[in-house]
Parts: sequence; C-alpha cells; structure tokens
Amino acid sequence: MASFRDRNPVKTPAAPSADGLVIRVLERPQQLDAAAWDALLQAQPSPTPFMSSAYLLALHRSGSAVRGTGWAPCFMTVENAAGELVGGTPLYLKTHSYGEYVFDWAWADAYRRHGLAYYPKLLGAVPFTPVPGTRLLARDDSIRALLAQAVLALARQQKLSSAHLLFMDEADAAALAQAGWMLREGVQFHWTQPADAPWASFDDFLRSLQREKRKKIAQEQRRVAEAGVHFTVHEGTAITQDLWDFFYRCYTLTYQAHGSMPYLEREFFGEVAQTLPRHWLLFVARRGDEPIAASLLALDPERKRAFGRYWGSVEPVACLHFDACYYQPLRWCIENGYVAFEGGAQGEHKMARGLLPVRTQSAHWLADARFADAVADFLEREGAGMQDYVDELRERNPFK
Repeated sequence: MASFRDRNPVKTPAAPSADGLVIRVLERPQQLDAAAWDALLQAQPSPTPFMSSAYLLALHRSGSAVRGTGWAPCFMTVENAAGELVGGTPLYLKTHSYGEYVFDWAWADAYRRHGLAYYPKLLGAVPFTPVPGTRLLARDDSIRALLAQAVLALARQQKLSSAHLLFMDEADAAALAQAGWMLREGVQFHWTQPADAPWASFDDFLRSLQREKRKKIAQEQRRVAEAGVHFTVHEGTAITQDLWDFFYRCYTLTYQAHGSMPYLEREFFGEVAQTLPRHWLLFVARRGDEPIAASLLALDPERKRAFGRYWGSVEPVACLHFDACYYQPLRWCIENGYVAFEGGAQGEHKMARGLLPVRTQSAHWLADARFADAVADFLEREGAGMQDYVDELRERNPFK
C-alpha cells in the first residue's frame, strides 16, 4: 500500500490552482494545527466534542485508533493561498469494519466471494463513536463540495475498493450526494427537551409518559433501590484517578461479557480527562460506600447536549443498567438545563424510556461499477424498509 505523505499534497481537479487551494493528507493527527482545526469545527452546522483535535489526538496517542489496530490515519486538510485551514476531515485506512456502527460486513463478504479485496477501505468517521455531526469541516459550501470530491479522488488514487463517511449532518449529506456518493439511512434514539413546554423535573417528565411506561420505570428504579444501590455523580475534574480506574474496569467487563476486547485503551481516558475535562460526567452506582457500576456520559456544555457512551458493572443487579444509563442521565439533564440526550447506537428498548427515533445518515462510494450498482439497489430497498420501520416506531410513541 502506497504511503501518504504530508509533504506531497494530493491535488484534485476540483481544486483549480487559480484558487490557490492545497489539499494535504496527513499520516499523523499530531500534524494538525489544533487551534485552527477547533476554530473551524466551532463554525460548522453540527459540531461535537468528538470531532475536536484533542479527542482525535487522544484516540491516536493512546494507541486506540492507529495502524496497528486497523485504523491508519490519513486526515485530509484544505489550506488557502495564505496557508489558512479552510477545510478538513478525519480519514482512516481501515483493514476491517469493527468500531463503525454502520455495517458493511455483507459487502465485504460479497467482495471476498468474488475473489476481490474489500480492505483496505477509506473511512471518514470518529473511531468507535456513533454520534451524528459534521464530518466535512469547511469554511463554506464550496470547500465542503471540494472535500466530497477530494475524498473520492484519494480513494481512486490509492486504488481502494471503497470510501465511506459515517454519521454526517445534512450539509455533509447534500455535498456528498451532489458528488455522486450513495446515501444510507439508519436510526438512533434520542431524548429531546420540548422547547415549548420543557419538563421542569424528572417527575414532570415521567408524568408525560403513558401510564404503563411510567409504572415500569418506577418498578425498575424501585428494584435498584431495594438492592441497596444509590448513585453518586461526578463531573469534570471531580472524576478522580481512582474513579477513572474503576470506570475502566467496568468498561472492560462489558466487552468481556460479550466475548470481545475493548476498543479504547486506558490511556485514552487518561488523556481526555486532562485535555477535555469539562466534557465528562460519571454516574457511579454504590452499595454503601462500595462502587459496583459506572456509566459515563460525554457533555457539550455550550450546546447543552449529553451523549451516553459507556457502562459496566462488577456484579449483576436487576434493572441497574436502565437506571445508570437512562434514568439517572435524564434526571441530570433536566435538572441542569440540557436540551438533548443521545442514547447511542441501536436499541428499541430506549423508546420505553422516552427516547424517540432519529434518522442518521452515512455515505458510500464503491469503485467497482458492478458492486456499486448492486449496493445502490440494496440501499434503495433498505431505505424504503427504514421508512416503514421509523413510521412503525413513531406509532409506538411512549408519551401521552
């Protein structure tokens, strides 16, 4: 596989030399101008903390998302004639499809059965983080359109099977569709505070639910309390080293219970605790003084959005997962003026807890025309099925 070098800018027909734009591909996220990247991120339609330079750098420096784990960075940047960063996107050469949450295993298997190599592929995503948001950082729509074309040019130049951008926002989707990418829809479950009549308390929120849903939540919380379990809440720098260690133990146990290895190294959490301290909230379930479970949320304090990320326990307690991952976070969000809580990937069971279906989008390009046609047909049929599925979910609205 040819190596990418930042000293050899990748140029595409979409960036005429008259514009003075230079597209670079960086093998090391450390080569980013962090301040410029973060300033550009904050100007986007849908910024999240996960696209920040500190978060992406922590994934790399901790050894969590590196070539050795199947995530070889090849970040793309666009600079103007003055050398200012006007565009960028985090790209990776992937040698597998783990940690993405948009599943293309069947496509890879079809390539294999036809004697073709699907991997490596080009992926634009935040590793292990299925949170929707801007993926094509751009000063304006023309730069976003340029990035959509430039990613394809890079995939063609490197003779890759395919390119994929995951969990992007509407502005990205429009630019990618215009550039010829195929769009794919998914669904997640998010809680949103009503703008016209916001809930003043968790009890107020519960009263808005249908009686059977409200009764079930009360039963589940009562079972946790009857097991002698209570919660402590720790935000930002109040999450001590010992608490991070305990959380990581719980995190690894969750993966072990499913017969797999955790994606993130302990060093990752150590680094983001230092570089992004305002963005973390930890719920610790305790029996007496003894911690028995933990649930970690990421926060966007500026936009008042919370994101459910990881959970685990050192012993089984009935209904503890629901309390730690949904009821405690929702209570905290309401009490602290947060407007949204994203529950992460998959999980229809979240609807009964007041999280409603929200569409997500990804974009895909396949070099082989035969496979591209087959995937386009599949996506059309899948999209119709997804519409029916979302319509069905909305009919099961848990609110009165």
